[in-house]
Amino acid sequence: MSESRDPEVMSGFGGEEGDGPRIEFYGGRGMSAFPIAFFIVWAIAQTALWRISDEGGLIAGMLIGLIAGMFFVKGNWTSYANTIFEGMTQPVAVTAIVAWIWAGMFAETLQVGGFVDGLVWLANAAGVGAALFPAATFVLAALLATGIGTGYGTTVAFVVLFFPAGVLLGANPVLMFGAILSGAIFGDNLAPVSDTTIVSAVTQDSDIGGVVASRFKYAIIAAALAFAGYVLASSFMPGVEIAGDAQEILVAESEPIGLVHLLSMAAVIGTAIAGRHIVEAISWGIVVAVGANLLLGLTPVSAIVSFNAPPDAPLAQPLAFLPFLDVVQDPDAVGVGGSIIDGASGFFALSILVLLIIAAAQIMIRGGAFQAILDWSLENVATNVRNAELTMVGSAALINAIITINTAAEVAIGPYISKIGERFNLNGYRRANILDAQTAALGYIFPWSGGVLVGYTSMQDLPDQYEWFDQSLIVNPVEVVPFVFHGWLLVAVFVVAAITGFGREYLIDRESQEVARV
Repeated sequence: MSESRDPEVMSGFGGEEGDGPRIEFYGGRGMSAFPIAFFIVWAIAQTALWRISDEGGLIAGMLIGLIAGMFFVKGNWTSYANTIFEGMTQPVAVTAIVAWIWAGMFAETLQVGGFVDGLVWLANAAGVGAALFPAATFVLAALLATGIGTGYGTTVAFVVLFFPAGVLLGANPVLMFGAILSGAIFGDNLAPVSDTTIVSAVTQDSDIGGVVASRFKYAIIAAALAFAGYVLASSFMPGVEIAGDAQEILVAESEPIGLVHLLSMAAVIGTAIAGRHIVEAISWGIVVAVGANLLLGLTPVSAIVSFNAPPDAPLAQPLAFLPFLDVVQDPDAVGVGGSIIDGASGFFALSILVLLIIAAAQIMIRGGAFQAILDWSLENVATNVRNAELTMVGSAALINAIITINTAAEVAIGPYISKIGERFNLNGYRRANILDAQTAALGYIFPWSGGVLVGYTSMQDLPDQYEWFDQSLIVNPVEVVPFVFHGWLLVAVFVVAAITGFGREYLIDRESQEVARV
């Protein structure tokens, strides 16, 4: 994820290191984990056991967990309630939501401009069929995420644009979703402008350039294996047949004009690489996309912003000549629509869910359960350098199961990773790489994680965009878990590296520029 590049903004989650528990619970510090544990059990039951992928249900589970948690608080509940507000106002959560909304507007504007149609034409002309499309999607998503530094934004754009193109060409929907998430992981892990890259470097007293250079070998090993995995899996996992001969007709009728929006994507990448804020970068992409749509006649103004007014509304009839205003007789059709509104509004429910999850994680931190787990592992597990690195991998994985925004997870666990690494004189680069790999990967694997949910949310709008796309093509977040190949492989690479010592460096071997200045 890359939404805010100010380390001061990103460092507020969880409070200062060494803060004592602000909330006392009956049953000890471990009971502060009750709300988030309740939610995880609820999410597993809803999505895995009953196969109900509904954000409203997840919101209900988190709310019930937070309410039930109050009954375990000793004394006044005011501190518990204040901690909920403290968690929900964390910048790391708000900046993620802002990125989702901007990316949603951008992707929807490209979609109404025929970009998917252009991708289908290009893939068909180049002979990239169903067997290669997931692997190609992984590579392209990785390139975009690395260029703009936001895995979340990449996930939104590729689910809206590349996912339907791949499914239409015969690729397996689950593999397509997994490939998109894998590409997002690659960019989040490796991009110099990614928040996870920045936080991992800052919390481990390392320079960003050295961190990126040192982690390339881990990322490329996982990426090469993931690419081969998608090619191989595509030969065993066929796609879904589109009703009748619609598939052949749609592919044959596809046109290349929509590929003009490659310029829109180039505007985003170029602006981001130039060091501009991701909101500014995506805004420029939206401006270019809207201009291309209107100048080339790809879509009317009403497809971007439209006002559907009732006939008795004042000035509705006199101003009906405006290209974005339409007078409708059906009361149910009254409202505001278009790609800008649709792209933004699709993430409102997910935004509420993420804010509530961050609030529950903050309660766990303020209540002391998080610190209790870390203290136990530091004293009982990290007994030598190999076990220390395995503990770092495991603790980073655990925090990502609890805090679904990967940047927030890094901010929370970063001081602990630094503490255990310094105990064994591990170089800042090594510590930063272990930290970032787990948070970048697992933030797009767990069914309740932000990366998976933002992709699933984007997918739910596709049946309204395409007549051939029905509900059966939407991928349940649980189904995609085994197929996020790059994420699992990246974690596996670091487990092997911890066991074998591959890439391990100590402070005496090579100091980062930041460490050297001290």
